[in-house]
Amino acid sequence: QVQLVESGGGLVQPGGSLRLSCAASGFTFSMYTLNWYRQAPGKERELVATITSAGGYTNYADSVKGRFTISRDNAKNTVYLQMNSLKPEDTAVYYCNAVSTDYSGRNYWGKGTLVTVSS
Repeated sequence: QVQLVESGGGLVQPGGSLRLSCAASGFTFSMYTLNWYRQAPGKERELVATITSAGGYTNYADSVKGRFTISRDNAKNTVYLQMNSLKPEDTAVYYCNAVSTDYSGRNYWGKGTLVTVSS
C-alpha cells in the first residue's frame, strides 16, 4: 500500500527551528518529484518547496526562501523540510506530496503534520 507519513511537527517559538520528515513506501520513490505544501486555517493550500527526483533542483515559495531547505534521501525513501527562523505565519498543517515523473498523473499525499509557531 502507498503511504506517505509526515512527522516532526509540533510547537516551536518564533525564531526556532524544526525538521519535518516524510517517510514513503509502496511506490518507486526515486521516480517522483516531492513537494511540501502547507495549509493554515481559513487559507488555501500553499506550495512551500519542491525537489526533483534526483535532488538536483529545488524551488521555494518566496515566503520561506532562505529559511527552509528541502532535501531527500532516496535510499531511505524520505524527504525532509528543515525550517529555520520560524515565524507565527508559518503555522499550518504541512503535507508531503509525491508526483510521478512518468506523465501518468499519479500523485500521493500524506495526512499532514501540524506546526505551531507561537510564544
